[in-house]
Amino acid sequence: MTIGRVANVAGVSIDTIRFYERQGLLVEPRRSFSGYRNYSEDVIDRLRFIFDAKRLGFTLKEIKELLSQGVKSTAECGPVTRKAEAKLAEMNDEIARLQRLRVRLRKMVEACGGQCVPMPASRVRKKEISWKS
Repeated sequence: MTIGRVANVAGVSIDTIRFYERQGLLVEPRRSFSGYRNYSEDVIDRLRFIFDAKRLGFTLKEIKELLSQGVKSTAECGPVTRKAEAKLAEMNDEIARLQRLRVRLRKMVEACGGQCVPMPASRVRKKEISWKS
């Protein structure tokens, strides 16, 4: 299968396929006598795995690690589950951080009572905004 056909079936660009080859996510295919890349059918499954894993929040580096461990499906247990649990913990930490920030911001807005006025420029450090009530 040519690179154009793979790109069409997988719904990606030719450049994406070449990029994934350079990153080691796809095995460089055999070449025909005329120099064209000749992909096997399993490259479509591998591309689907990459896109599924990206949608779940995995980085390309993490996906490469999974592929090097022989993981072929995002439905597989083991390595995918452990990575997914770690990714979920990271997301929960970020959500908690954003919730704390939201509470602080809400308190600041409420404390101003709608009367927030920027401090004079002479009292504000460069590229920093301060507010006084």
